[in-house]
This record gives sequence, C-alpha cells and structure tokens, in this order.
Amino acid sequence: MQLLLFNAFNGLIQGVFYALMALGLALILSLNSVINMAHGGFLVIGAYLAYALSPYLGFWGALVAGPILAAAIGLAVERLLIRPIYKRTDPLYSLLLTFGLALIVEDMTRTIWGPQGLPLEIPDVINSPVSEVYFFVTGYRLFVIVITTAAVVGLYLLLRYTLLGIRIRAGINDLETTAALGVNIYRLRALNFGFGCLFAGLSGVLAAGVLGLTPPMGNSLIMPSFVAIIIGGVGSLFGAVVGGLIIGLAAGITTTYYPAASEAVIYLMMLIVLVVRPRGLFGEEGLFE
Repeated sequence: MQLLLFNAFNGLIQGVFYALMALGLALILSLNSVINMAHGGFLVIGAYLAYALSPYLGFWGALVAGPILAAAIGLAVERLLIRPIYKRTDPLYSLLLTFGLALIVEDMTRTIWGPQGLPLEIPDVINSPVSEVYFFVTGYRLFVIVITTAAVVGLYLLLRYTLLGIRIRAGINDLETTAALGVNIYRLRALNFGFGCLFAGLSGVLAAGVLGLTPPMGNSLIMPSFVAIIIGGVGSLFGAVVGGLIIGLAAGITTTYYPAASEAVIYLMMLIVLVVRPRGLFGEEGLFE
C-alpha cells in the first residue's frame, strides 16, 4: 500500500509539472495560434537561469527571477521570430520554427553549463519529510503543489477580473472583432506569449528541485503536456490543468504494477479520449468532431 502511495504521490508531482506546462501551451495555442514546440526550451531557460542566479539571490530570489526572465526572453522571441509568421495560416511554419528553436536552446544550454546534470539547492527548511511514515511527502513537494495552485488561481483572477485578462479572453473568442474594437492585438499576443513562457519557466524551476537540471529536461515534459491539452480539451485552460494531473497520477499508479507501461499509459489515455470524446473532457464541441 505504501508503495502505491509513494508512486501515486510522485506521479501527482509529475502531473503538477505537466499541468503548468500545459497551461502555458494552452494559452499560447488559444490566442497566438502557435504550436510552441520550444515550450520545453523555455522550461530549461527558466531552470538554468534560476540555477545561475541562486548563488546571488538565494533560492527564493531565483524562484522569482527564473520564470520572469524566461517570460522576458519569450517576449523577445515572439517579437523577433513568431510575429512575422502570424499571417501564415499554415501551422506548420510555427511548428518547424519553434522546433528548431528548441534544438538551439538545448544545444546552447549544453554548451554553457555542460551535459552533466546539475542540482538546484533547496533550503533545508522545506526539503525534509513532513512525516516519518510517509517519507516521500517532503515540505518541498507540498510547496510545489501550493505554488502551482497559487499560479493557477492567479491566472484565473487575471483573466477574469483585469482589463488585460478580459482582452485576452476576447481575443481567444474572436480576434478580428477584438482588433476592430481598437485593441492592439500584436501587443496582446506578445503579452500572452510571455505569460505562457512564464508558466514554462516556473515549471522548470520547480521541476529542477525534484528532477535536477539537464539540457534535455524539457523534452521529457513537453509531449505529455501536449497530451494533457488533448485529454483536457483544446481551448480549455482548466482542462489543460486537469489533464496534466490525470496523466501524471495515472503514470504514477501504473509504475506500481507495471513500470514498463508508465509512459505508454499516457498515450493510451489520449487514444481512448480521442475515440470516446474527441473534443476532450472540457473542450469545445466541434474542435475535433
């Protein structure tokens, strides 16, 4: 029983990282209409910049600075590389562009920090188990859950109650009408892309405290994050979060009984959802039906 709880809790933490990644991906896909294959690269950027700054800012300062810098770099990338292809309706252009960018980020990270894994130092005050029986429940893992919950709630409040959030939601529903009402949609898309990269950077910093840092660390999270969007429903931010948690928990439970299938079960779940409910659990009808 304890082994099941151990793997289920580990899977839940992994699902939290998927959820943060999927939330950023869903934001960018919904408004920017960009299949951002470089999203894992922004995760790596946030994690490694936090690692580089931690000796100067400490863990807490790096936790804030890493995602913000990832968002700032995302804004620059959107302005220089993504914006020129908005007028191209074929999504293949953005897919190939961001895929190439992901390879560049990984190679630059390997060149600067080396190919070996690096540890992100976690303060001892939150890095110890909270229970002698359930040794796998550490303060840091609970902290990850709390920070992720706060980030999701913060995004909800921003989209629901601020002028920027209302404009983002309006742009997602009807970008042409939003532009006709005088909203600068290029600035809106840039800010939205930055928010998406912020969530990727936050996921990277939090994941580094559990998984460590490696240049290809984003690759192990990017595909399950796309699966989370499909399961939760394309176009649904809430669905992206739920989808990430579901697949993480499912993979963790599967590890207990059949470890070799822990990754395959994620794609099996996606297949079942696409067959039974093509629009996903919370997606809009008509997107895949």
